Amino acid sequence: MKAPTKVIRTDKWQLNPTPDQKVLLGETVNVYRHACQYLVGIIHTHWAELGELTADQMTPAVEKLMHQTAKRPNVKYPQFNKAFYKFPSYLRRAAISFSAGQVSSFVTRYRDWQSGNRKRRDAKPPRLNADTGCYPSLYKGQCYKLHGYDQVEIKVFNGSDWVWTTIQVTSLRERHLVASNKIMSPSLVLNERGYYLSVPFACKPEKRKPEANVTAVDLGINTTATIAVVTHSGTVIHREFVHPGRDIDRRDKRLKSVSTRASKTMGKGGRLHKGFCSKTYEKCRRINHQIGHIVSKRIVEIAEQFNSVRVAWPTALAIVFENLKGWKPKGGKKRSNLRQRFHGWLKAKIRNFTEMKWAELGGKVIEVVAAYTSKLAYDGSGKVRRSSKNYSLATFPSAKRFNADLNGAYNIGARGVFKLVRRNSNEGRSSKRFGRPPRSWVCLCDLWTNGSSRLA
Repeated sequence: MKAPTKVIRTDKWQLNPTPDQKVLLGETVNVYRHACQYLVGIIHTHWAELGELTADQMTPAVEKLMHQTAKRPNVKYPQFNKAFYKFPSYLRRAAISFSAGQVSSFVTRYRDWQSGNRKRRDAKPPRLNADTGCYPSLYKGQCYKLHGYDQVEIKVFNGSDWVWTTIQVTSLRERHLVASNKIMSPSLVLNERGYYLSVPFACKPEKRKPEANVTAVDLGINTTATIAVVTHSGTVIHREFVHPGRDIDRRDKRLKSVSTRASKTMGKGGRLHKGFCSKTYEKCRRINHQIGHIVSKRIVEIAEQFNSVRVAWPTALAIVFENLKGWKPKGGKKRSNLRQRFHGWLKAKIRNFTEMKWAELGGKVIEVVAAYTSKLAYDGSGKVRRSSKNYSLATFPSAKRFNADLNGAYNIGARGVFKLVRRNSNEGRSSKRFGRPPRSWVCLCDLWTNGSSRLA
């Protein structure tokens, strides 16, 4: 049996420093960045011999060039110890690791450019940028000490010496409460939003034993996510519509204001300047980010609610999505806002956020063929007919009227069951029976008619 997969997730711990501590934190980040700039030059100069070393060999090799000790009084670059007096050893090694990564990335990109691998024929060569917005990594015991989860003691630079200062932690998430999670070295981050620690956790989720069901998700335009929990026998034990309408209205209202301002700015002709309404677009992107987290969180909560048993098992329960990679929207009728609504469709964001959250709990996300999930009736009666006035309403050949998104979720769940249980399925191949759709176009009724014998 394979060992549990390690998953890395990062929490943000908000800090509340005093005005004097803000100055110390800013000075600490600045001196760390200057050290990285200095080291980038040294590593790039000696990359011919350093580039062949492993990550474990890189740090001592660079220290031999610039770090003086009692046993090594003569080094090639003694200016480092003079410029960065009493620079902590753990910060120095973190800076070496970061700088080596910067140089390695530059050398790789430059070699690709030299070999002709360019986006454009007239593309300029890449440049080595030593002035990067990096942040110091803090090692436990040497650079930071936790006092419970209310205070953290950080080693900072006061302009002449490195001293300890205690800072209040005002907010944090729940990952530190999970016994199996291991706190890794955090980074001290300062930006316009505040001061905080970026704390990574090594999570070791337990494998899940499915309770004979999958959680299917249909991502749509009228309804952001339609969720159905489908058992392996074809029974739907839960269904739910997730649509954060308030956030969507906030986003659409801001986007609508862009066109109004654009018409007032350029009239019937002309061009908009670069960066027009950039703050509005940035706000809309953040709203989309929030919508993605809200919807994905609810999807994972439903999957967790109906699959609460955690034991070691080779088969993991899955959340099932349609494979919409490469899908391109088609324009609607004249003066229709359908194309704009498709641009606000967060299909990739919701799917990726769900996969990250669900993997942390030991689950997996799978994708099924998207063709005919909504066009075929889940009861096997044939193709559905969508209402021209209400596109979310579908009429089955049997005259039954049903929600189109929910019908699609049922079929997605059925395809997910087939993909999970039948590893060597014929998905993507045509059926040998004349008049039958491809075998990948499974509907919910196939679980009813075939039962467990077909899934075996």
